[in-house]
Amino acid sequence: MRTSTRTLFVKGLPLDHPRVWTQQREADIAPYVRDIAPELRWLVEADGWSLLGFQYVEGSHADFTPGSSDLPAISAAMAQLAELPAPDIKLKEMAHRLRGYVDDPADLKWFEGDSLLHTEWNPHNVLITKAGALFVDWGWASTGAAWIDPALWLLWLIAHGHTAEQAENVAAAHPAWKRAPRAGLDALARAQQCLWDSIAEQSPDKWAQPMQAAARVWNMYRQHQH
Repeated sequence: MRTSTRTLFVKGLPLDHPRVWTQQREADIAPYVRDIAPELRWLVEADGWSLLGFQYVEGSHADFTPGSSDLPAISAAMAQLAELPAPDIKLKEMAHRLRGYVDDPADLKWFEGDSLLHTEWNPHNVLITKAGALFVDWGWASTGAAWIDPALWLLWLIAHGHTAEQAENVAAAHPAWKRAPRAGLDALARAQQCLWDSIAEQSPDKWAQPMQAAARVWNMYRQHQH
């Protein structure tokens, strides 16, 4: 949206949309992530719509393919995210989000933590600018162990051409990866395969199939590490 003084990116959902709650979630998160996300200027609800107005940022969607020059900038911004204090707002917890995708409820303990997580690492949610990487679409922000974000990102790396070993090597640049317990990574790999199998089965189109395949590749790789 262009005005006489500025250009904004406007994101909206109808107020009766089942995920309209993500609009408020993004507004709540915005003050905490100013350094790694476009600035939120306003949230308006009017005429049956919920609208978010963000600072317009010149940039391009991230390239997740092997050898991409975008990967270091993404890793750096993700590490910056891990250093942010936990926001003083109610967020979903990863252990709760994944409770339906584990065979053993004891596995959920690995996902617990108070770090702020983005969790939705679609390349369209990462903008590459001259100043570095910025993250958008915070509707599924959650709290949990800090190593979960790079672990979820590596699934997208696999879906874009990395081997599981290559993807883990990229994820290993994240400071929290060094603290990731092997059993926790194994549990997350199993849960992600179950999650993406479910999404792919329920999806009316084929958008989820590459992620389903990536989750299976990573889970198999983790199984062979023992």
